[in-house]
Amino acid sequence: MTTATTLEGNDPRDPTHAAFGDNEPVEKQLAHNIHDRSVSFEEYVYYATITRADEKIANERFVAAAGPKSFKSVIKSRFSKGHKESTALDSPTADNNSNGEKTAYDENGIIPARRNLGGITDSEWKNASRAIRTAGWSSVFYLITTDILGPFSVPWAFAQMGCGPGVALYTVFGGFAMYFGFQLWKVFMALDSDRYPMKSYADCFFRVYGRWARHGVNILQAIQLLFTVSILILSNGQAISQVSKASICFIVCLVIFMAAGMVVGQIRTLQRFGWLANFAVWINLLILFIAMGVAANSPPNYATAEASFGPNFGPGPVHTYAGTPPDGMASGGSGFVGSLNGLNQAVYSYGGAMLFISFLAEMRHPWDFWKGILCADIFIYVVYLFFGVFVYSYQGQYAFNPVMQGLSPYNWQTATNIMNIVTGLIAACLYGNIGIKVAYVEVFQELLHAPPLTTKTGKFLWVALVPAYWALAWVVCAAIPQFSYISGLVGAVCILQFTYTFPAILAFGFQIQKDAMVPEESFDPATRTYNRIDTGVKRWVRGFKVKWHLNAFNFF
Repeated sequence: MTTATTLEGNDPRDPTHAAFGDNEPVEKQLAHNIHDRSVSFEEYVYYATITRADEKIANERFVAAAGPKSFKSVIKSRFSKGHKESTALDSPTADNNSNGEKTAYDENGIIPARRNLGGITDSEWKNASRAIRTAGWSSVFYLITTDILGPFSVPWAFAQMGCGPGVALYTVFGGFAMYFGFQLWKVFMALDSDRYPMKSYADCFFRVYGRWARHGVNILQAIQLLFTVSILILSNGQAISQVSKASICFIVCLVIFMAAGMVVGQIRTLQRFGWLANFAVWINLLILFIAMGVAANSPPNYATAEASFGPNFGPGPVHTYAGTPPDGMASGGSGFVGSLNGLNQAVYSYGGAMLFISFLAEMRHPWDFWKGILCADIFIYVVYLFFGVFVYSYQGQYAFNPVMQGLSPYNWQTATNIMNIVTGLIAACLYGNIGIKVAYVEVFQELLHAPPLTTKTGKFLWVALVPAYWALAWVVCAAIPQFSYISGLVGAVCILQFTYTFPAILAFGFQIQKDAMVPEESFDPATRTYNRIDTGVKRWVRGFKVKWHLNAFNFF
């Protein structure tokens, strides 16, 4: 099995394999364009409209060339390198250039050389931008599911809130998570283009609110990604310790998982994570079925619960509650504190929206993103409710986070722990992949002028950054005293914002500026100017009134 390690050739993101030769200045120009403060909101919309039309034509050609899907072709695409797909993508019969004119492709699917703004040809802009886009919507479904699906804390959250409030809150948060995922998709489709590609969550805020918003989002995103990787090191270190029956020093258990992450983390492109994510989803489902079967046929792990939560959780009868559990019957705290910890865990369970833009940026046809997010969110919601209610009904106040460590038979406990270590490693590497990319682009490329990751020097820098990032995450997790509390804290401080608050703020500002554009206004690509009929507060108020109900909802 071939993996896209850092020093491997034929990187699907490398423009030199997009049929136009060694044009590093094009990639540097693209990187500059992403954060060019001279670009107006209306210019982003103008070029995004052209790109979306291009993609529609390109996808029709790609689907026609690919023919009907078979089981063999689906399996083969899971393990393909992806760069072959990009050639088919860039081969429609005709396309719009940056001036809105029709430009025919040649027999190889390349746009004839035509100089554009900045002295770059249309073919160079398009091929450099699209070289990275190799993932399909099915890959995105697995990536989103791997990113978000975390059912192993749900029974513990139900034990803190009670069955009724638990079902209600997981339903409400699941619905809003889906709604705001679609809002992020809408903003991406309206502002991303070949000339100004969008790469990260913060890029959305840069194009709607400006540079200050981008930096603020990136800082918080870096914090969340680092803590998420730290939490995964901690939880899987606990699993390794439990498997070894505490015969290995706990710090060594954390080091073992960290070392594995340093190796697997050398995979750079998300397309390569597609088949790993596919594998992780099925392993997680197997863990769920095993946990439900064991919970239904064996008592809770009283020893682990008592060691973690105190003498009140020693051997005794199992209690379940439709409403909020009484004082002393919730391991996360009494009354409001316990419910709040359970609520934060519900927030944490749906976290992952900050990676959606990164997924979209690597999609061959981002129009299909709605299929991936709809299937993933419905699947995740059903799994959460069924698994949470089922295990809570058998384990009650003894439900443990993560659930595998609350199983009493050692053999089943060990089997599920080992499987969880594998899926945890894949998830941690996915988060670390995005986290390192954010740090590299924001710090190394922008401030220190480091080369792109697709260059040989950039690949060597990636080799060095991966172990440094994992080592820092290990230092953080080694100082964490309690898994459930720190994951709840990350949910409250970071995930709540990225999944719910920030998308609402983004959709609010985007919709107003989009609706403020009227037919009397126009954009001139030659001079890059947009003639607005008004500016300032008056324009924002006018834009707000067009879809006032939607804007009021997002603001609320």
